[in-house]
Amino acid sequence: MKILVGVSSGIAIYKAVDLVSKLRKENHDLCVVMTPDAARMVSPAVFSSVGNCPVYIDHMEVKNGWIPHTELSRETDVFVVAPATANTISKIANGIADNLLTLVAMGFNKKAKILVPTMNHRMYMNPVFQENLEKLKKIGWFVVEPEEGHLACGETGRGRYPENEKIVEAIYLLTTQKKLFGKRVLITAGPTRERIDAVRFITNASSGKMGYALATVAKRMGATVYLVSGPTHLKPPYFVDEFVSVESSEEMFNEVMKRYDDVDIVIMNAAVGDYKPKETFSGKLKKTEKELTLHLERTRDILEELGKRKKHQFLVGFAAEVEDFEKNALEKLKRKNLDLIVLNDARKAFSSERVEVFIYNREGLIKRIDEDDKTRVAGGILDIVSDIVGGSSR
Repeated sequence: MKILVGVSSGIAIYKAVDLVSKLRKENHDLCVVMTPDAARMVSPAVFSSVGNCPVYIDHMEVKNGWIPHTELSRETDVFVVAPATANTISKIANGIADNLLTLVAMGFNKKAKILVPTMNHRMYMNPVFQENLEKLKKIGWFVVEPEEGHLACGETGRGRYPENEKIVEAIYLLTTQKKLFGKRVLITAGPTRERIDAVRFITNASSGKMGYALATVAKRMGATVYLVSGPTHLKPPYFVDEFVSVESSEEMFNEVMKRYDDVDIVIMNAAVGDYKPKETFSGKLKKTEKELTLHLERTRDILEELGKRKKHQFLVGFAAEVEDFEKNALEKLKRKNLDLIVLNDARKAFSSERVEVFIYNREGLIKRIDEDDKTRVAGGILDIVSDIVGGSSR
């Protein structure tokens, strides 16, 4: 993908160096365009070095008929301005093209154009600036909103440069084919915890990474995404429409059921505990010389209940097995009235950044996805779902 990073002279400019570095590591074809003031703050050589790319500043640097602003705006798939100062945003909003960056903005007519406003919070909240920002949103600019916190000027408020991972995700959000546009997707992720006492619980080794990857990719593909997650160490995926944090299997059951009737696709990736203590002790159990016996009882089977109540929903389950892989997966698919089941090896799935999966319908194996990064595997799974369910792709 050809990405042009526009850099204006905000104090957060040093974070844009990291953005360029991250995009290079993902093997994108980069160019950087800087305002003259930005080039006074950070040397263009820094951006060129970390991005392994050309850097352009002078709109008059025409060589062999190659005109910088017309060629850069035509050759580029994505244009992201980070940081975008109040001055630069206001110029773009009002058609002022007095430097190379704003000239490129005037000529860029593709969908993937992103602004990352960063500035003092009083400047950000200024009514004139907000009017300019809204004007740009209405004509197709995607705005990665600034965060609240301590600002370089010493004040506190909204105006901080957001995480670069969020900006990278915005790029994928805008450039991924919308094969699930118009679909409402409910995804569960992570483990559940069943309390023994105030400080102890029963759980499992699920990291939640596969479910979070599914939520991320489903959103990229245009779906409205609701993610119900057990306890993990992960940040909620950027841009999902609703993130619900739960702890126990009963809490997950309740949150899933609240939304079930209103969704089109359900992907139950969570590793829901099968058993819970029959009795939960108040406070903290003290250690004694005696043995402690825990009596366990079954938790409610969320997936089975979804299968019983299924009407229009397309229902996808996961099977993490250690033996008789295909047999167990197919039995689970039929017993729980699923449309698809995704099989993986439990001994590898929980502990690895990569995973291999096998996808079955009622007739048997329909696709094997070789071991890969969980985000790419999630894309493969959702491609199959979208091919079956369809969507008003755009």
